[in-house]
Amino acid sequence: MSSNPLNGSQRTVLLFSNPRAGARSNEEKLAALVKELQRREYRVERCTDPDSLGDVAAQFTEAGELRAIVSAGGDGTANLIAQLVPASVPLIPFPLGTENLISKYLGYTASPVQLGEALDGGRTQAFDAGSCNGHLFLLMVGCGFDAQVVQRLHATRKGHINHLSYAAPILRTLWDYPFPELQLKYLTKDDDDNSWQERSARWAFVINLPRYAAGLSFVPTARGTDGLLDLCTFKDGTVLKGLYYLTNLMLGKHENLDDCVMTRVRRVIIEANSPEVPYQYDGDPGGILPIDISVLPRRLTFVLTPQWQDPADSA
Repeated sequence: MSSNPLNGSQRTVLLFSNPRAGARSNEEKLAALVKELQRREYRVERCTDPDSLGDVAAQFTEAGELRAIVSAGGDGTANLIAQLVPASVPLIPFPLGTENLISKYLGYTASPVQLGEALDGGRTQAFDAGSCNGHLFLLMVGCGFDAQVVQRLHATRKGHINHLSYAAPILRTLWDYPFPELQLKYLTKDDDDNSWQERSARWAFVINLPRYAAGLSFVPTARGTDGLLDLCTFKDGTVLKGLYYLTNLMLGKHENLDDCVMTRVRRVIIEANSPEVPYQYDGDPGGILPIDISVLPRRLTFVLTPQWQDPADSA
């Protein structure tokens, strides 16, 4: 995997913050970040309006001044920014949200000094993304149970959320979710466009980067730079079987289960035999099945910390 150094002559940093991200106001952390970047002689431009972000980024990019965009928030904020700017614009996640899975994957903490060091001496790397019914995702897509939890959480969300906010939606979904059967059609790297493979399952996850909530990793060997996505499915659909899968997932033993199947794919279509089966992408509600998912090679550019190594190498 090759990376490229940042251009030393570009001294403008665009800081985009999401006022809803995280469990409380983060203005003190943002003020400390701005102070640190200014100490390093960067020009910091702040933006909180997604409608103007693309135009502002284009203005500084065309002038040859934009060094990077800092995404101050959670995974949803990073997803939003990635949709609005070209693939070549360098992005840095500054974790202020609830999960911050992209930040964890890249090794970023809410440290202004660390972020400043990455801007000073870091390097950029192109990463893949995915398209789900035409909507960009960075991390993953989940269908069924987890998507029902996400949908219920966001239906009642008011302002900031934290991990405890998920408790009621999880308990309610455990009580009444029917675990409908999912039908999947997919193409691997070696399949031609007419050679669809098929399988059925009760749980389905399409992974780009090997990170999920609560520190779980469905496909530890997933790479964000291989031009493919990783499809992970579990066969049975009961609460007890789900707890069994979760236990093995937490222990890192789920790959050895006969019920668990993993396949590298470039495209997958997921349908359900029941109406109103939801899906989620990057922790946000997406809608109702069916979905058509494909990989978008090299769709993102992230600024890496100097110490970053691909987690798939250790996995």
